[in-house]
Amino acid sequence: MEQHPAQKLLIVDDDPTFTRVLSRALTRRGYEVQVARDVAQALQIAEQFRPALATIDLKMEGPSGLTLIPQLKAMLPALKMLVLTGYASISTAVEAIKLGALNYLPKPADADQILAAFDNAEPDAEIEVVEQPMSVNRLEWEHIQKVLTDHDGNVSATARALGMHRRTLQRKLAKRPVKS
Repeated sequence: MEQHPAQKLLIVDDDPTFTRVLSRALTRRGYEVQVARDVAQALQIAEQFRPALATIDLKMEGPSGLTLIPQLKAMLPALKMLVLTGYASISTAVEAIKLGALNYLPKPADADQILAAFDNAEPDAEIEVVEQPMSVNRLEWEHIQKVLTDHDGNVSATARALGMHRRTLQRKLAKRPVKS
């Protein structure tokens, strides 16, 4: 993998194991890395550190990583941002890109996949179209994520909109997303 000496990269993620492993792998590839555990800490670090690249976790304690994207974009207009999440959905991917993220990857993603996503920023009209439709469980997950996004992450309002008990929705949200 090509090295980018002295390029600064900010990792925003509340998973200490993931950030430690990713930070070490990126440092070995010549990056200067800083880690933030939440949106507030990310903004503080970004102001001083001035990264060229950032990976942002979608689901953290406190505000979502989506809320961080426009704030970082306003602070550092040239910053390239990549959203990483274990809770990938079409609606959050679309929102992340609309807000200014360069790319969106589901976890687990390793350093090589992350760097490739930063390097492959150009759209690809030749991308392979999957022949197999999504499973019903995956469609349900996607629909819940869209309605949740439409209600600004408010679980009670989302449950009402879906005609579902709030605790049932919370149980569904606590699970990992269903594979396509």
